Parts: sequence; structure tokens; C-alpha cells
Amino acid sequence: MAAVWSGCSTSRGSFSQELPRRSAKGGQGTRVRPATGGRSRGDARPVSGGAVTARGARVCRAAPCVLESDVTGKEESGLGVRGVEDERPGAAGFDYHQRHGLRRRPARPAAVEKDPVGARSVPSASASEPADKFEREGSRLHFLEERDEELLSRRLMKLSQSNKVRSAIELFDSMLASGLQPNSHACNSLLASFVRRGSSMDAMKMYEFMKGKGLATGHTYTLILKAVARTEGYMSALQMFSEIEECAESRETLDVIVYNTMISACGRAKDWRQVEKLWGRLAENSLSGTLMTYDLLVSTFVQCGQSELVIAAYEEMLRDGLDPSEDIMKAIIASCTKEGRWEFALATFRRMLSAGMKPNIIVFNSVINSLGKAGEDELAFRMYHLLTSSELEPDQYTWSALLSALYRSGRCWDALELFQGIKSKHPSVLNSHLYNIALMSCERLGQWEHALQLLWMMEKSGLQISAVSYNHVIRACEVACEPKVALKVYRRMTHERCSPDTFTHLSVIRACIWGSLWDEVEDILEVLFCSLLFYFC
Repeated sequence: MAAVWSGCSTSRGSFSQELPRRSAKGGQGTRVRPATGGRSRGDARPVSGGAVTARGARVCRAAPCVLESDVTGKEESGLGVRGVEDERPGAAGFDYHQRHGLRRRPARPAAVEKDPVGARSVPSASASEPADKFEREGSRLHFLEERDEELLSRRLMKLSQSNKVRSAIELFDSMLASGLQPNSHACNSLLASFVRRGSSMDAMKMYEFMKGKGLATGHTYTLILKAVARTEGYMSALQMFSEIEECAESRETLDVIVYNTMISACGRAKDWRQVEKLWGRLAENSLSGTLMTYDLLVSTFVQCGQSELVIAAYEEMLRDGLDPSEDIMKAIIASCTKEGRWEFALATFRRMLSAGMKPNIIVFNSVINSLGKAGEDELAFRMYHLLTSSELEPDQYTWSALLSALYRSGRCWDALELFQGIKSKHPSVLNSHLYNIALMSCERLGQWEHALQLLWMMEKSGLQISAVSYNHVIRACEVACEPKVALKVYRRMTHERCSPDTFTHLSVIRACIWGSLWDEVEDILEVLFCSLLFYFC
């Protein structure tokens, strides 16, 4: 009668143990007691048919081993053998083992034999293992009394989702060795656990297994492409994606989520050309983008400065009947400002208000700037009043957009008045850009005295005066036919070690010619010639 421990597996060596012969006295069976402690009721019972089982374990009559009722990954509890026919152990321990050749196998072997592929070959009770077995290093097989593939697949999925990867692998291998096949959901769960752990090699093995068995789904391709992009780069993922698309069988299982995965991978690499190609292939395969698709497209194109593609993605999104998010609308308004499409920006802004969204100061500034560039100063100031009624405080970008709107509309005097109001009520927001817009208005009006006053205020406030600011003042003197004042500003500029540019010299020379200051023109040309000679030499 064979004494068997609960927890024995079909690992190497489990069938090679020599079983003792059955006792000739009446076949009363074998008593089994715990290895330590006292004897408790129900711990073990004799079973007819040549096997002894412990509580919680099931008997496989095809082979002398105990089958676990469930795969939990916990430590098995070993049972010790007291003796046969009430024999007592000798002084040296259980001498029955020495007499009958029964050897106790430890629950956890000290060493694991490894083959070149890192897995142990396990002999089967009836037939050899299937050739497509998913072998794992350190994986042990269990005989499964349960033969329902759906039930076992649910157990495998639960183990994988709980990150009990080793137990999941053992159950997976045991199912294959028993001629059972997990469903695609269970395989995807195990594949996802490999991806979460960063086991790229195991993930590729599982992917190849699922692809060979026809179990690969869109979720499978999403997981493996994400893993490849993370470990080998997005170009390797693109190559694999192209191979998947070329295969007719796999192309049918591709969904929009797979395309979103590739768009996201290329977007992180700022490769907007590949993103545009993927967007086109999505339409070629008769797939409609989701809200996530357009979020990824708009985000990538905005980061890469492709405003036209941003607007094109937004228009297609509206045609598909999708409601854009607040972030998409903000990006659209900013892109419209760059492209000069103020009407589209204003329509998008109204859409935000209709959806109950509250635009922030950045959105208001973008719309005002877009209207200002188009010369729509009245609409720009209406937007400004809406900004103030929304309990938002205008900043320097708001004032800059309003001043630009007035200047582009030809309302230069109004621009100067607005600048004076800003200087008196909001002096902290004044910067060089606001001063330059005011100087541009003085230049157009020929207000050289006002321009000199603004230049002096800039110097007094400690702002860095650039060549652009000096050019506006010199140009204002030229318009007002004040060549001597223009020449003084030019000398002040060189004295402050601000390098004149081409526009500076042209304005000064024209002003001196109009004033018949030929000697000064000759001096300026001589200095300009020397500087050019020094530059080229």
C-alpha cells in the first residue's frame, strides 16, 4: 500500500519512486498520521483502490499522486508515515522506509534541474506532453481533476489579475499538459501580468503561443505593442504593427484601441509624421476614431507645432459627432490664433460657453489676440468686458493683445490713451513689449516728443532697451522731419552700447538726407563701411 504526501506533483522524479508491495495481511490499508503532533480525527482515512488521501486533497486513480482541489500557490502540507500494520518506528526513526524502500520527498526540493530552455521535463502518466507546452523555469505541473476549460480559465484569469504569476504559470502549464486550452481572456490576463512585471521575453512567448493557436485579439496586440514600444522603442513597435496589418487574419481583429496605442507611442516620441500616417490608415481600414484618438492627435500636433493638422483633427471630430473636451477646445483656440482663423476661434469659444465650461485667462487672451491680429478691435474689447465680468484679472498678455488690436485697426491715439491708463492703474504689468507697441503708435503718428518721453521712461524704469525701441524713436523723428533729433537718438544708442542694425542706419541716413546733413551721412557711411569690413575679415 502506497503512502502518499499531499502536495506531491508530477515534477521530475515523482513517478520514479519505488512503491512498496501491498501487505499480505487482509489488505487493511495503511494508517497515515501527521508527521508532528498528535493524531487528529479526519486527518487521513484509508481509501480502497490503492491510495490514501488527506483532507482537502483528491485522488487520481490513473497515477499514484494526490491532486490539489484548487491552485492557490500556497505551501503544501506534508504528511508523515507512521508505519504499516501498527509497526512502531525504531530508535533511528522510521525503519519502515529502510525496509520497504519508501523515501520521503521534501515539499520543496533543494535544487532544481534546469535544461537549456530553463524548464524541467515532466513525464506523463499516459502519454507524452504536447509539443506546444509553454515551459517555464521552476514551473511545476499538477494533475487537474477539474476538466472544465471555462472554469479553469476563470481561475487563471483571477490569478493573473491578482499578480500571482507563479501560480498562474503552473495552472497554465498544467492545463496544456492535460490537453486543455485556456480561452483568450485568460491568456490576455496572463500576458498583461507579464507586461506589468516587465518580463518582455515571457510576454513574447505568450504572444507567439496565442498567435499560433488563433487566440490573439485586439487586446493582445495592444498589450504586446505597448511592451515592445517600452522596451525596444516605438520604431520596433511600428515594424511589428506593420507585420500585423499585412496579415489578413490579424488585420480583421485590429480595432481602434490598437491604433490609439501606436499613436500614443509615436506621439511620445514627437514623430508627428508617423502619427499622421496612422491617422490615415485608421480611415483606410474603415475605423472611426474615438474621443481618446482625437485627444492623442490634437495633443501630438500641438506639441509639434502643426496647427493645421490640429484644426483638421478637430473638424473631423465634429463630423463624427463627438463632443470635444475642454483641453481640445483650448488647443484649437491657440492653433486658430497662430493660423489667423479668428472666426473659428470665436465659434469654438462660444461652444465652450454653451457646454457650461468656464474659460480661463489663457483662453480669453488667445481669443483677444486672434481678434486683434485680424483688426477686430470691437470684438476684442467685448471679449475684454466678458473677461472682467467673469471675475478674472487681465494680465500683461491681455493688455498687449488690446493695444495690438487698436494699433492694427489704425486707432493709434486710442492705443496711446490705453497705454497711459495702464501706466497709471496697472504699472506693475508694464514691460518692453507694451512700450514698443506705444512707440509704434508714436512712429505712425510722428509724435517724436512723446516717443522720446517713453524712451526716457524706459531708461528710468530700468528696462532693457533693444535696438527695436531705438528704431521706433528714430523712425518717429524721421516721419516728423527732425533729422537732428534722430541723429542725437542714434548717438545715444551707440553710447549705450546698443548695436544698430540695418533698419537703424537706413532711418538715420534718410533723416540726414532730408535735412541735408551730408557730413553726418558721410560719417555714418564710413562707420558702417568699417564695421562691414571688420565683419567680413
